[in-house]
Amino acid sequence: MAVKALLIDLSGTIHIDSKAIPGAVEAIHKLRASKIPFRFATNTTKTSSRKLVDKLNVMGFDVNENEVFTSLSACRDRVSHLRPLLLMEDAALDEFKGINTQDPNAVVVGLAPSKFCYEYMNEAFRLLINNPSIPLIAVHKAKYFADKDEKLSMGPGGFVEALEYATGTKATTVGKPTRSFFELALKQIGMLDNPENVAMIGDDINNDLGGGALELGLHRYLVRTGKYRSGDEDKVDNKNLVVYDSIVEAIENVLESNT
Repeated sequence: MAVKALLIDLSGTIHIDSKAIPGAVEAIHKLRASKIPFRFATNTTKTSSRKLVDKLNVMGFDVNENEVFTSLSACRDRVSHLRPLLLMEDAALDEFKGINTQDPNAVVVGLAPSKFCYEYMNEAFRLLINNPSIPLIAVHKAKYFADKDEKLSMGPGGFVEALEYATGTKATTVGKPTRSFFELALKQIGMLDNPENVAMIGDDINNDLGGGALELGLHRYLVRTGKYRSGDEDKVDNKNLVVYDSIVEAIENVLESNT
């Protein structure tokens, strides 16, 4: 099936921290000019959607906020009726403005390096262990991410699993690679009924290209940037899997096939 639309990861795929992947800015501009539908589908949780867009635009990507679908925005919808204890970086809290966090009845964990210490983790532990009905919600459970020094750093997955182990509570994951996340992103670009015509581009073989991406039959484009490590493509089902050096080559292939 031909690729007629794209879902694109952000961190590690088009940028690492505040530095764009070489050629990525130009590639995104060409994609936008082609009118091929796309969304940036990201698990980025260290900052709010608005601040994320601002960061991308400083790098030259000229992103509109409606082009970005984040696991944070999906998580906000999920907890809008709850009073969550938010283990989040301060820069991400904008996403949850207006949500009552007094007397918490849920625990939400994002990528929050400044909060992954005993004090905050134990606060979450006590809330969960003393109230077995309280949900533990993981924005995502990535094992690691490409940090600003281009080395790997621990993601939230290990911290979520520590809470699961200590409390016996199983976390619900909101972001990639859940099927529901991909379905919401596909709906935004009008491709929910035609997932076989959509490609997901990312640097994480599991969280970008596994789970729902595989279940829905998306084309899966793995890029050798960000958290990619040699041999990642050999660790999983290779159905609909293509490996590219970077986002640049992946987008060029899609544009050429649509001319």
